[in-house]
Amino acid sequence: IELMGIKILLDTDIGTDIDDAVCLAYLLANPDCDLMGITTVSGEAVKRARMADAMCRAAGKAVPIYPGAEEPLLVPQIQDKAQQAVQLKNWEHEAGFPLGQAVPFLAQIIRSNPQEIILLSIGPMTNIALLFRLDPEIPSLLKGLVSMCGVFSNRTAGVGPQEWNALLDPHATAMVYSSRLKFHRSIGLDVTVKVRMKVEEFRDRFQSPLLRVVEDFAQVFFQEAKTVIFHDPLAAATIFDPDICVFQKGLVEVEYTSPHEKVRGMTLWTPDSFLAEPEKARHEVAVTVNPDRFFTHYFSVFE
Repeated sequence: IELMGIKILLDTDIGTDIDDAVCLAYLLANPDCDLMGITTVSGEAVKRARMADAMCRAAGKAVPIYPGAEEPLLVPQIQDKAQQAVQLKNWEHEAGFPLGQAVPFLAQIIRSNPQEIILLSIGPMTNIALLFRLDPEIPSLLKGLVSMCGVFSNRTAGVGPQEWNALLDPHATAMVYSSRLKFHRSIGLDVTVKVRMKVEEFRDRFQSPLLRVVEDFAQVFFQEAKTVIFHDPLAAATIFDPDICVFQKGLVEVEYTSPHEKVRGMTLWTPDSFLAEPEKARHEVAVTVNPDRFFTHYFSVFE
């Protein structure tokens, strides 16, 4: 009997931080992943779609790609560029994509595969919020939502109370976390920062044909960064090897009403043991990670 892979829809802001491309390479190379489609979100969504297409071509895979929302629901956009797209000149890619169809595409795939799709959200949650509001049945039709989003502990040195994806569109984040999903797992910044690699090692290890595309996109990122943090790939990897992280159930609430930008998008986490009504524990967050297990698993799919 041939085992089918796990059906994944990826929503990404590939092109700003390199970890989105690192994550997409993992999904494309993973024999247990059935990548059903990619939607892009945030500024220059079409350029982000072109980057995703270049990677799919390098992997020899035809994956439907749709550019999605470029602007947050209510707050001003602070991520208006896909900086790494300048490297597209080095790679074959599709130039034009159908516009305004990302959300209908997500709905159609999820409706056609009820209880089978895991939606992997590794960017701001604008597309997902629009999807859940325009088609309110969708959350109940998903197998689950896995998000690289939020901060759930104040015990990690150097990590403040806000995470980029959550604060870029705090209203969308709040809408998604208030949705009734069968399964919503979050891997937050307080855990992902523990999975990191120096630039020199990254260059050495990213040498397979698919990873060379990522390494090329990373040239732009390396002009400012000396370390690669595997935020998004960690979220993806937990779908295929949940034991990379330890998870705890509870309730996530999102601050979106505050006029103060230093508060907006904060993810407030209450573990189930502190909830007066434990049935409200509808979220699961990563509390620890095994970095060695992650890296062994990540690179194993490229062997």
